[in-house]
Amino acid sequence: MGRLGCTIDGNLDVSKFSQPMPWIGAYVAAASAACAIAMAVDAFHGLRNRKLWFPCKYFSLNATTLTLIAVAIKFSVDLNTSMPRKQDQLAKVSSAVFICTVMGNSMPSLGTMENKEIFMNVVALGILVITAIVNICIQMGTGVIYTFQKEHAFVMFLMLVLLAILSSSALTVPTTKRYFDLKYSKKHQLTMKEWPNTAEKCTVNKLRGDLRKYWMMAHTCCPQFVMGRSATCTASGAFCLLSAAILAEAMLRSYFMPWSFKFCHGESDYKWSTTLVLVTQTIAVGIGTIATAFRWFTAINFRCPKKASKAIKPQFKVESYWIQTLVEWKERPLATKIYGRHGRKLAHNMKEKFLELCIGMQTGVVLVSKMVRLSSIYFVSRFLICYRGCRKVKWLFKCNNSVSSDESGSESRTSSNLDLSRYVLYLEGEEELVDLMTENNCDATDRWFRMGKKLQSRDLIQLLEKSTSSQEFKGVLHFDSDQVPSLDSEEPPNCWALPVVTLTSIAVALPNIDYHVVKQLISGVHIGIMCARLVENSLHAKEDFKSIMKAADNVWLGVDLHHKWLDVDLRKMALQVESSKEVLEGLTAIAKERFLEFKKREMTKCLWDSPHRWPIKALAANSMYRICQTILQDYESRDYGCSETLFGRVSVMISDILCACFTNLERTIYTKCHQSTIEEREDTVCHAILLLGKSEKILKILNQKLPPSLNPDQMASIDKWRECNKQKKPLHFTSSLSSAESDTVISFSPERDTVSTSPDLHLTIE
Repeated sequence: MGRLGCTIDGNLDVSKFSQPMPWIGAYVAAASAACAIAMAVDAFHGLRNRKLWFPCKYFSLNATTLTLIAVAIKFSVDLNTSMPRKQDQLAKVSSAVFICTVMGNSMPSLGTMENKEIFMNVVALGILVITAIVNICIQMGTGVIYTFQKEHAFVMFLMLVLLAILSSSALTVPTTKRYFDLKYSKKHQLTMKEWPNTAEKCTVNKLRGDLRKYWMMAHTCCPQFVMGRSATCTASGAFCLLSAAILAEAMLRSYFMPWSFKFCHGESDYKWSTTLVLVTQTIAVGIGTIATAFRWFTAINFRCPKKASKAIKPQFKVESYWIQTLVEWKERPLATKIYGRHGRKLAHNMKEKFLELCIGMQTGVVLVSKMVRLSSIYFVSRFLICYRGCRKVKWLFKCNNSVSSDESGSESRTSSNLDLSRYVLYLEGEEELVDLMTENNCDATDRWFRMGKKLQSRDLIQLLEKSTSSQEFKGVLHFDSDQVPSLDSEEPPNCWALPVVTLTSIAVALPNIDYHVVKQLISGVHIGIMCARLVENSLHAKEDFKSIMKAADNVWLGVDLHHKWLDVDLRKMALQVESSKEVLEGLTAIAKERFLEFKKREMTKCLWDSPHRWPIKALAANSMYRICQTILQDYESRDYGCSETLFGRVSVMISDILCACFTNLERTIYTKCHQSTIEEREDTVCHAILLLGKSEKILKILNQKLPPSLNPDQMASIDKWRECNKQKKPLHFTSSLSSAESDTVISFSPERDTVSTSPDLHLTIE
């Protein structure tokens, strides 16, 4: 037996070299399938959200996808593996067409990248494409590719064209982002003048109208949408369709016209995996062509004249934003360490000549793209005009036979009457698209709003309806008393969620409470905390509060999933104790013990100098200690002998705190519309619309109450809310009613969920 890798006679043993090749082919098929799945998810996402320009959310140019593409195109760059059979030669074609498909499919993703990231990804893709073209040419010369040579030649030409178009599009991204950021800021200032006065009630309809404006602004300046409606992206869609047609032509000819080909006998080293790769990449090309074809068709639909008699105006002007980046590079001084004057002059002149050549090439690419778009419009316009006519007739028929009877329909029509065209952001040369973009996107907010309404929580609404009947929300003031002795010299600040979590933990631990009622409370609080987190992240997300908010999230995770506060089983405690007072005393003792334990441990690490640096469990223990002590101080005077009574009291406190927190929802919704980068702005506005839909009933509940007498900054913080309310006296509100009601005096107890004769707050109606 010879040495490893050698035969008995000492020659190189090549018999095992081809054994792993089928599994390598399977690996190529797996990479192709991964790309196909990502493109399919993007296509589904675009169709589901009616974004027919198909943003790249999952399949975009990045290190991962470039690696997958490099693996998937192995058949195109394999120089010396024999590919004799029909499926082998077709797999070579499918691999080349796959490159065209992924380039066209991922083009809008350039809009989401930073300048440096764009440069690196485009260069990496360029190296990959050039390598594939060179290797295909070598294989055509050596005979590895011996058929479908015309198809390969045409596909390689399309590769170069698509690479040039992609590079051309990448050059416009920095310029268009700066332009749209400036325009959005100006439109935002215009919209701010129409904001509701914070001292007045703001209706849901008013918020919906404002969000329509923000949606139109955010959507039309979305970098991926800007890229998707550009001339270069339209041309790339046409070329991708053409490459897919070449693959289809090659496959159909090989199977239905076998006499026109003469394939070699033998078997490839890839064996059965060649067929797997061919099928997988054909499916990937088909899926990837969906997005590029829709982008091409949608851009043509935008540009197509509405009437057959209207001439198509050729637009061969190259707008300034196409070459602005190159012009800036040309005018920028050359940063060089050349000390000689003649050397600097030569380098500067060479730079200018090179950039002038690039500007000329950029102009040529744009003009070719516009010619492709114009020719596409010429061939498709008649079909689109007929289609629009049919849609218009159908719409008129529907309008004449429909009668609106529900409130949502009337609201939708009222909001649709808003002039949204002045909130459309567009580039030079896109003036004719304003009406179409307004028409195609005017109902998007209604769709998101309806989706949000479906997510409204009945349990949360029922919980909020327990709140006291004044927007003083006494529970905010009464959950923590200043008479409770502190466990430390300094007290940490409070957030909205932590006292809600602590009070809910106490409610879960109370004995003799129906589990269904407890479960309903937990369900309502869970949704309420999610909304409270949005408010705090939007308005109050300072470094000092991050640990407090994290403590609330961590504690709530245990209460919600396991009914445990830290490691204390609350339901087990409810079964073991006999009275609610024992629960409060037990939780107080446990909280104090845990706090002192954490304090002793952290002081040895010198991390106890500020409450903001306390561990999250110490913050939770401090909150539990103070709230339990506050309730115990008031236990005898309030007659909390019955657990149901205390449970009702705690529920009202939770409701008051959440209602006070939710008075910031309007400001949160507005803030989400402009506190984001241009790449994220469309998503944040969409989330704001969903939030409005989910909180519609919450806002109606709050609007039924009296307006708060705090300014927005005070409303955002629970500590400032408490501080201001401590300085106030009970308020008396007067209303002019009929003489039959003039002598009526109504008294409410803010601590309870029922009408009583408690003198805490009097609403006198005269």
